[in-house]
Amino acid sequence: QAQLVESGGGLVQAGGSLRLSCTPSGRTFSGYGMGWFRQAPGKEREFVAAIRRISGDLKYADSVKGRFIMSRDTNKATVYLQMNSLKPEDTAVYYCAATSYYNDYDALSKYDYWGQGTQVTVFS
Repeated sequence: QAQLVESGGGLVQAGGSLRLSCTPSGRTFSGYGMGWFRQAPGKEREFVAAIRRISGDLKYADSVKGRFIMSRDTNKATVYLQMNSLKPEDTAVYYCAATSYYNDYDALSKYDYWGQGTQVTVFS
């Protein structure tokens, strides 16, 4: 079964950095758009960042703009989320996902494949 596998989460002090990785398993997602989403306890899953299929356009949530950087290594078929200047409100389970849609690539409903998530906890 095709899936995505996230890694790199952990416990970090506010102001610190983490890099999340997402690697496919069971198939490749070349030609797909890729996104990162997060879900904090008691809250809805929300968009964090995404790379658009074909064009490679990047989009970020306002809450992470200027602090997080998403990238894609096509050779390794891996996407990354570099998270800098972390805040306690960034604490959440972070999910990687793949979409076949070109438009609305920041919309959770457009994503077809999801990983199991990796926990990020930021303490002050």
